[in-house]
Amino acid sequence: MTQSQPMKLSMTRILLLGGLLVTLSMGIRHGFGLFNLPITTTNGWGRETFAFAIALQNLMWGMSQPFTGALADRFGSFRVMLVGAVLYIGGLLLMATTTSAFTFTIGAGLLIGLAQSASTYSIVYGLIGRNVDPEKRVWAMGVAAAAGSFGQFLMIPVEQGLISSLGPNDALLILALLASLLIPLSMGLKEPKGNFQAGSSQTISEALKEAFSTRSFQLLTLGYFVCGFQVVFIGVHLAPYLKDMSAIFPEVGNPQVATISLALIGLFNVFGTFYAGVLGQRFPKRYLLSSIYVTRSIVIIGFLLIPLSPTSTYIFAALMGLLWLSTVPLTNGLVAQIFGVKYLSMLSGVVFFSHQIGSFMGAYLGGYLFDKTGSYNVVWMIAIGLGAFAGLINLPIKEQSILRPQTA
Repeated sequence: MTQSQPMKLSMTRILLLGGLLVTLSMGIRHGFGLFNLPITTTNGWGRETFAFAIALQNLMWGMSQPFTGALADRFGSFRVMLVGAVLYIGGLLLMATTTSAFTFTIGAGLLIGLAQSASTYSIVYGLIGRNVDPEKRVWAMGVAAAAGSFGQFLMIPVEQGLISSLGPNDALLILALLASLLIPLSMGLKEPKGNFQAGSSQTISEALKEAFSTRSFQLLTLGYFVCGFQVVFIGVHLAPYLKDMSAIFPEVGNPQVATISLALIGLFNVFGTFYAGVLGQRFPKRYLLSSIYVTRSIVIIGFLLIPLSPTSTYIFAALMGLLWLSTVPLTNGLVAQIFGVKYLSMLSGVVFFSHQIGSFMGAYLGGYLFDKTGSYNVVWMIAIGLGAFAGLINLPIKEQSILRPQTA
């Protein structure tokens, strides 16, 4: 007598609703860099204040991701997503209605950081891992990541238009209204109970012990730190960097240049993440990850050496977009391949915590070192060096599945 398999959500449903959810959640936050100068100028803050709030957001996102992931693995993703939607709306409302740096940090840093952990990739990837066949899993992860990338492309001109026409505070209120759409999307991704409770008899503590004692997991986690540092530093500080450089290269001082650049990152990220998923089904993921990190450093070097202009900035943005989140399906695919899918959301969350520590450092050091030195040069150099480092440490990763003793 064979044991009946738990019911599953269709891949089409997950990719459609989960893709829309990630599109909104990632798209809204991707435009926060556009609020940097309007918010700090309006409230009379230094850039370090805004940078710290966004850095805290990334840190809270990373710190809470293993726990929200574990809750999603245990009780189902949709409940966690609902809570994330409510937190997202609350955080945007606080950002829109306060003139206090402390309260702004609570909204932008604490609440939205927690909301991101409950409404983005790790949670959706847990759904994909449990419901999509292994031969299509990394591809499906690439599609979901591409959806988030499209949200970044879509929301950048929307947010810049809202800021220009309504001001930063009213723009944030409109974004809070858009974030309310996360609630019905979450409800459409409710899994049958038996689906997210099925799997091996391994406990959470056993899964964590196994992962932390595996060398490949350690290297993957360390490399993901670099990804977070690079993308968040560029996402938060590219617009003010261009404004500063307009003293030498006046053409890049137009706010439209920063807006188009961030939009191009989002647009080309759609292709980068999708094809990373396609290539991840065919080639060793560790080699792809290593190539991505090293190529990022090469692109940054070229951006700094070539005389700055709108054209060179757009080329930089397009190339970085291809590499932006292409690490996401590959990294999560490796976690699923090595450890299985029962605790995929949790273990992906652990790896992602390292990513967000890097994000915190990229966002905060950008503001801190600028205020101290009057330049972003030191942080650009750090980003280049870290890319080379990550390229090296991903090479020894072993992609074989963990062999566990069979229980009677």
